[in-house]
Formats: sequence, C-alpha cells, structure tokens
Amino acid sequence: MHSTNLLLEEPIRMVSILEPSKPNFFPAMTKIVGTLGPKSRSVEAISACLKAGMSVARFDFSWGDAAYHQETLENLKLAIKATKKLCAVMLDTVGPELQVVNKSEVTISLEENESVVLTPHQGQEASSKLLPINFAGLAKAVKPGATIFVGQYLFTGSETTSVWLEVSEVQGDDVVCVIKNSATLAGSLFTLHCSQIHIDMPTLSDEDKDVMKKWGAPNKIDFLSLSYTRHAEDVRQAREFLSKLGDLSQTLIFAKIENVEGLNHFDEILEEADGIILSRGNLGIDLPPEKVFLFQKSALHKCNMAGKPAVVTRVVDSMTDNLRPTRAEATDVANAVLDGSDAILLGAETLRGLYPVETISTVGRICAEAEKVFNQDLYFKRTVKYVGEPMTHLESIASSAVRAAIKVKASVIICFTSSGRAARLIAKYRPTMPVLSVVIPRLKTNQLKWSFTGAFEARQSLIVRGLFPMLADPRHPAESTSTTNESVLKVALDHGKASGVIKSHDRVVVCQKVGDSSVVKIIELDD
Repeated sequence: MHSTNLLLEEPIRMVSILEPSKPNFFPAMTKIVGTLGPKSRSVEAISACLKAGMSVARFDFSWGDAAYHQETLENLKLAIKATKKLCAVMLDTVGPELQVVNKSEVTISLEENESVVLTPHQGQEASSKLLPINFAGLAKAVKPGATIFVGQYLFTGSETTSVWLEVSEVQGDDVVCVIKNSATLAGSLFTLHCSQIHIDMPTLSDEDKDVMKKWGAPNKIDFLSLSYTRHAEDVRQAREFLSKLGDLSQTLIFAKIENVEGLNHFDEILEEADGIILSRGNLGIDLPPEKVFLFQKSALHKCNMAGKPAVVTRVVDSMTDNLRPTRAEATDVANAVLDGSDAILLGAETLRGLYPVETISTVGRICAEAEKVFNQDLYFKRTVKYVGEPMTHLESIASSAVRAAIKVKASVIICFTSSGRAARLIAKYRPTMPVLSVVIPRLKTNQLKWSFTGAFEARQSLIVRGLFPMLADPRHPAESTSTTNESVLKVALDHGKASGVIKSHDRVVVCQKVGDSSVVKIIELDD
C-alpha cells in the first residue's frame, strides 16, 4: 500500500510522469464534498458519487424546500446501504445572501453599457431593465462607483452567465447600475454580491434557524456550514442555538469565509469554529485577483497548524458543462492539496452539472497525484516546530505515531478513539499512509433511555484528510484490557486486509489506550 513519495524538489525522470498510477482502495487521502441537487439526487446518481469518492453530502438551502431536501436525504441513506460506504451530511445555511428574485423564471438578457435598476420591491417582474432583490437596505449600503456582481447559483466568472454592474446613482430605495458586460441570466434565482460592502443582515437568519430546527435536528446533521461568517460571535451564536436542539449539540460548525470582513477576523473565527470553508466564489470577487492565492495559502497554513479541517471551494467550475477541467483548474486542485487542504467542495459541478460522477472521479485522481509529491517531511518538521515544547500528552503520542509509521514504512496507522480527537491529531501531522480511525462507541443515558455514541464521531472524520473511520463493536471500550483490545485490533486488521490496504508482511502502527497509558506499537503481519 505504502508508496515512496516523490518530491518536486528532487529531479525526476519526465517519462515517469506518464506511467499509470496504481489503483488504491482509497481513491485519495483528500476528501470530496459533493452538493446534491437536480443532477445528483437519485439513488443511482448518489451511489455512483459515493463510489467515485464523495464522503460528505452537502445540502444547500439557498434553493429548494425542506421536503425536497428530505427526499434527497432519504435517497442518500438508500445509496449508503447499497454501496456500504459511509457518508456525512452537511447543511449549508443561506445567511445574509443577497438574491435577485425572478419569480416567472424568464430569461433576462443584459447588454453592455445599458442601465438596470435593482429594487427591493419583490412584487415586480424581473426584466432587462429591472431586477427585484431580497434586501431593502442596499441603497443605504452602496455609493456610486461600487461594484456589484450577479450570477446563477454563484458568480462563475463566465462572461455569458454572470454580470458585473457598477453603481451609477441611488434613487430612494432603488440602485441604478451600468452593465459592464453582456450576459444572459436564466433560472429563478441569482446570487448578488456587493464587493467589500457590509450588509446589515444577521449571519443566522430566522429561516436558517427554522431549517436547523425542523430539518437539521431530526436528521442529526454532522456539519453546519455557516455561510458568510464575519465574526467569531457568529460561530458562538450558532453553537448556542445548536446546543438547544439536543441532537445537534455534537454537530461541528464550519465557518464559511466569503468576504473581506470574515478575512479580517479570520484568527478569532478559526479559534471558535471546528473547521473552515474558503468560499473562493464570493471571496474571489472581494479580493484583488493577485491576492486570492496568498489568502488561500495563509488560511490553509493557519488551519493546518491549529489541527482544524480546511475545505476549498470553486476549483473545477468548467466541469459544470464539460467532461474535462481546464489546465488551470487541474493545477488549482493540485495546488489546494499541496497547500494543505483537507477537502475539496464541489458546488454547481455536482448540483446542476452535467457530469457529477466524472467530476468527483477527476478531482479525486488529481488529489491522489498531488499527494504523491506532498513534502511530508518538511510539513512534519514545520508542524512540530509550530506546536513547540512541552507538547501535550496527546499531541506527543500523535506525532510519535506518525514519525514511527514513516520510519518503518508502515502501510497504515490504526488509532482507537472514542471522541475522534486522537485520530484527528494524528491526521494533523499528514502521514503518507491512511489512518484507520477505529471509533469505540460509548454508552450514555439521558435518565430516560440508554444509547451509544460513536456514529457522529465516525462520520465527522470523513472531512479530514487521510482519516478513514470504522465503527467498532460497543462491547469493547476504548480504554480496556489487553484481551479485548486485541480482539478489536484483529477486526480492524481484517477490515484492512479485506479492503486491500494491508497485505502480508506489512508493518502497521497502532495507537491505543491501555489503562491510563497511551501506547504506540509497531506490528509486523504474518502470512
């Protein structure tokens, strides 16, 4: 399983680049989040997406009602049973998203240098001269010369489906704009983004709260993607609301950084959130083009050092309509992996794209190739230096397990965990081999009934690079006698052998608790 990683810094034979890659059980260590929608919501389509490498399903409530998404979720459950592949669920809030309302769904043609009026009066019909929007305060927020972008789903950058507007004047509640490029807008909903302007709307709207209560809680969602996170307080408020919903107290909150306001408060947001989503669609508009890469590299580095998952969006937009990505997009995916991304999030590409399965498969293959040239040695040293001394007990065990696994060329690291924290710390050091996270369920009670925890923790590792969970028999606690630990280890090894990750004579590093002590041991397998 373990392959010698190439380093880009070392000279390699150019002809070797053309050699076909060996197939692995795990398509890539980097995870793929797929947005389910019209083109990817049938049981057959979702099953194909899971087989192609999707490990988190995203439900975007910017469009579609709860009943629509519930039907999709039921199909996801059937697909999981059919494929026997775990998949986590992410609920994406709408947040303070500005939208153009096109109730009659007429196609709107906008011509360069013409004028168009943005109005808060939603009862009016959308046309090439008038675009009704869902925000009454736009006239107070913008000034002449301000830039506004409009596009379907998210601004794509395509000159034919997105439009760039410049504010020329404000007339009462209306905003008059000059059209800077010709475009055709089709569909019922377009996103509107004002560059570097504060929008006075709550991050968690009443509609979002209603969805979380009526859809999120009954379905026990694993992740909440908090759109337009601008301050750490946004995350605290969302967590407080989740804690009141009982089953969602374990849900992890991923702060979605979409504008300069979020960028300015990034460090405080990172400290408060469980993970970060770099929403490059809107952020790419707010930032000058030459600064986008710098933000990505800096933000991913901060997430890596904090040991919190980082997700990058908007990497293969062109695959919404095409079977192959552009050369720039293919390179962009690889660079996201080399920069330290845990997962790639696909939006329009799988939601309404023509090739959702092929997109997931292509992105997975690019990630796998990039992982081969990831400089793990340099990354490991940098992370250890950043953590400093004295290390915490758990951090020391995690880094030692990774160091040992690399030195003995282990094919896999097996980690026993209850909360998932130990496994995530191991993944923080980016081992070159997969980490099998054996989640040991815990028995808990609310004084009315007994239940086991563990399923949440297992699914939540599906967004962390290099982590692959399996749920153990609840009769074997995480801190146990050597006899029961050995039996769980045998189950984990058998699982690894059956999936082709572990072979005869392979070395395996095991990280587990025995009594009060944490133990890292190296096992060499027999025939």
